[in-house]
Amino acid sequence: MRSRPVPSPCVCVCALDENDICIGCQRSSAEITRWSDMTDDERLEVMKLVAKREEKIAL
Repeated sequence: MRSRPVPSPCVCVCALDENDICIGCQRSSAEITRWSDMTDDERLEVMKLVAKREEKIAL
């Protein structure tokens, strides 16, 4: 069990692109909205998606 919740990836650059993905943290608007209600497991799944999105923009 984690002693602290999974932290938000927010970097305070809040703007959604044409695909509804934040250009700062790479989360969708739905993921951002739900973040505070998510379990740690759900947050970890979102972080996996964030990593995949970051890989795409790094290419």
